[in-house]
Amino acid sequence: MGADDEILAAARAGFMDEALDTLRQLEQGLLRMEQDPGDREAVHDAFRAAHTLKGAAGMFGLDALVRLTHTLESTLDTLRDGSQPLTDATMAALLRGGDGLVALVASLHDTPSASAASAEPLWQLALQMGTDALRNGLDPLSFIRHLDTLGTVRAVYTRDARLPALEALDPEACWLDFEITLATTATRAAIADVFDFLQDDCTLTLHPASPPPPTPAQRPADEGRFIRVRADKLDRLVDLIGELVTAGSGASSAAREARSPACIEASQRVHALVQSARDGALALRMVPIGQTFSRFQRVVRDVGKALGKEVGLQILGGDTELDRIMVDAIADPLMHLVRNSLDHGLERPEERTARGKPARGLLRLQARQEAGSVVIEVCDDGRGLDRDRIVAKAMARGLATPGAALDDAQVHALLFEPGFSTSEQVTDLSGRGVGMDVVRRQVETLRGQILLHSTPGQGTTVQIRLPLTLAIIDGFLTQVAGVGYVLPLDSVIECVETPPGLRLGPHAESGCLDLRGQVLPYLDLRACFDHAGERPPRQSLIVVRGSTGRIGLLVDRLLGEHQTVIKPLGPLFRHLPCIAGSTILGNGEVALILDVPALARLHTDSPRTSRHASECP
Repeated sequence: MGADDEILAAARAGFMDEALDTLRQLEQGLLRMEQDPGDREAVHDAFRAAHTLKGAAGMFGLDALVRLTHTLESTLDTLRDGSQPLTDATMAALLRGGDGLVALVASLHDTPSASAASAEPLWQLALQMGTDALRNGLDPLSFIRHLDTLGTVRAVYTRDARLPALEALDPEACWLDFEITLATTATRAAIADVFDFLQDDCTLTLHPASPPPPTPAQRPADEGRFIRVRADKLDRLVDLIGELVTAGSGASSAAREARSPACIEASQRVHALVQSARDGALALRMVPIGQTFSRFQRVVRDVGKALGKEVGLQILGGDTELDRIMVDAIADPLMHLVRNSLDHGLERPEERTARGKPARGLLRLQARQEAGSVVIEVCDDGRGLDRDRIVAKAMARGLATPGAALDDAQVHALLFEPGFSTSEQVTDLSGRGVGMDVVRRQVETLRGQILLHSTPGQGTTVQIRLPLTLAIIDGFLTQVAGVGYVLPLDSVIECVETPPGLRLGPHAESGCLDLRGQVLPYLDLRACFDHAGERPPRQSLIVVRGSTGRIGLLVDRLLGEHQTVIKPLGPLFRHLPCIAGSTILGNGEVALILDVPALARLHTDSPRTSRHASECP
């Protein structure tokens, strides 16, 4: 492969990165056309996306992509000039064509030449052989082939500048020079060693190959403001910052123990810089969630048509930023919630019309930042949750006691029980009892919380509250029986001394108490985690925000705020309930990170065992 081919291969890899964005623009344009057939700008946008993709694909010889895109472009052109009306069949064909383009582009990513061209550093070798090299039994090609053991030979050119006229040509002499492009991670010395045996019969020039500067038409206007960075490099940077946070905590602890004012002041400066570096590193991984939201436009369209429902999708807060890992992880739970709203929540057009509603239902995806967290809501204006039906199903399955007085939070909690479903029959979308419990587990794996709010006849809102990042958090450090426990700071509401008269049995894990005239359920962490030993004379109560309201956690000591680098638990310990991870303290000890939603469920998740205010001490 020559130098031009290498440049083309690198550009081809860049084309595929941009092609998926172009295809998303195409699909969004098509969906806008379907929602509003009179939107001429939507037709133009879809046509321009198809035209751009076809032109770029033609540059790289992607004939199959060019042919399919040309067909779509031609159809869109007839819609632009009005010679063909937009029918359901035409729209279905256009969307199928878009799916085919996505599949073709995705298949290009599996082609090694598409991305391997620039994966390793490139070296340029100029090899000028001596005239007597062949007479001395040396074969230049054998040495060139040996370069493949160090990496990949991308190109070999022969130069015949020294070749004499035919009448002066000696067939046993070596007249050709070689220029070689090698992709390898080997050092300069290792490459030169390949030709060490030829040092008396050749001249070797070796230097790193640099790509040619882009032409003005290739250089984007915002080149100085944006660069592409591999995601794994960002992840490695965040990991290093996490280690720096831990080391900084250790230095601060050592300075306090030494009681040196100069050391304490220096450690405080380092702490401030580390915190700034932490915030900056985490900000690099933040991406807007709008791109994930926009993917549901096609889902809403296809599922709505399959169910015979008219549905419009509204997206708000798409520019809200979240950690890239969180955005990827939340896509599946959101998909289930969207499909659930379309299947269970929104009514058919005739049912909506009979109830005085618009025939077209509304599904809203919304995101916003709130108190150090990101709140994502999936809202519909459908029929709302049928409380009586949920309770009846729960009682039939033994999930609720007949005659029990259940509040809304307890009824909503039933929907998250494994295997629970209100569907009468199994369909492609629901009825198998696999869903909301999985959604809750996925959300809580991300240290998030999920809440439900519903108004009969008006709709349902599912709210997911997530931390901004999974790597480093602001925590609140506590201690129970000498063991450190960390709570996410954004879940802590307040800390109070243990109220007088609180009765604790020898094995009682939970209860409820009167806190300023309100009933507060609480958990005794010492009993929950089976810590032995005497209780301290004074304990503290931390009031935290759970999935169904406030809950108190009884601890021995409050140690204050702590920058927490989250470490996953090992395979042997991942089954431990109510523990979300671990962290290393400044003194080298390990503290456990508490899973607040799981702790809250120990007291409030089961309607069969929950207490009423009259039972509280």
